[in-house]
Amino acid sequence: MRFMMIVRATPNTEAGIFPEDDTLMAAMASYNEALTQAGVLLDAAGLQPSAKGWLIRYDRDGSRRVVDGPFAEAKELIAGYTLIQVRSRDEAMEWARRFPAPMGEGVEAVVEVRQLYDLDDLPQTESLERFRRMEAARQ
Repeated sequence: MRFMMIVRATPNTEAGIFPEDDTLMAAMASYNEALTQAGVLLDAAGLQPSAKGWLIRYDRDGSRRVVDGPFAEAKELIAGYTLIQVRSRDEAMEWARRFPAPMGEGVEAVVEVRQLYDLDDLPQTESLERFRRMEAARQ
């Protein structure tokens, strides 16, 4: 089972402001080391501010538009993520509870946790078999 821990953006992350001391980075490094030692870490990264990104908007008529950042309210944006693979929802919840305060201790923040779909969770169609072949080729 794969789960993504999504760190919600704040005005500071959108401004590219980092904590003044190394406390947060040290806590995140220790956490990621623990995930790695447990063999559950698949990937983790911070995202640059939305001002450096863009959206692709898909309209009803089938057209697509590129919209340059920055985007709307920070509470709807993502500042970073950690992707883990564990045996159960309970194990994912335990790792999520150990996630360091993402903006530093004493600073309000939100980490959303979502399970990723596995191929077996999706309707079994001929097209899905193409995804299975791609996944097998990657391994």
